[in-house]
Amino acid sequence: MKTPLRVISLALSLTLAGVSVQAQVAPSTAEAVAYTGLHMAAHKGDVAKVQRLTSSGAALNAVDGYGRTPLHVATFARQREVIRALVTSGAGLNKLESDRYDAVTIASVADDEDTLKVLLQLGASAKQVTSRYDGTALIAAAHLGHDGVVRQLIAAGAPLDHVNNLHWTAVIESIVLGDGGARHQATLKALIDAGANLQLADRSGQTPLALAKARGYSAMVSLLEKAGAR
Repeated sequence: MKTPLRVISLALSLTLAGVSVQAQVAPSTAEAVAYTGLHMAAHKGDVAKVQRLTSSGAALNAVDGYGRTPLHVATFARQREVIRALVTSGAGLNKLESDRYDAVTIASVADDEDTLKVLLQLGASAKQVTSRYDGTALIAAAHLGHDGVVRQLIAAGAPLDHVNNLHWTAVIESIVLGDGGARHQATLKALIDAGANLQLADRSGQTPLALAKARGYSAMVSLLEKAGAR
């Protein structure tokens, strides 16, 4: 299976930042072919089969070799009706797979606003600490410049000022792992408008404003200065 561009971008960005990367992993073609039961139905979007299997007592939160539940698989595959069927039957919305990603973060990294909306409407949390970076879906989305996702997560109560184990917030990641372009600017603006703390510095003491200036991101500098960043 070809590596998704968003995963390549994640790996490149973190490599340039001197961080060893491990991005979330979608089911490979070989894994998908080998799936049975609920995992197979989830991947294929077979709602009727999901309903039959859950009615007969299938394990809703069973995991594959990578710790993915059928809900994780359905999220990767953008099978929204399957997600609804699984959750209606009692599947766990906030389970973490082997690399500690939940469905909300999977949809957020994929820039899949429609699936994210379904998950949040069903009661999934935007507040979980996820990944080996002890981050959040909001931080991951801010890094990638997924501004629409960021706005959804903010509305769902995602923690604005969570600091991951790289000592970065969503604001900082929108700058240091972004490209300074329109979507990262929109991401930063959404965080500013929501009241994110603009004075929280990285591990070396650099504030978001200093980081934006160092990268020559003039539009971001302007946004930060207008918001009172120092």
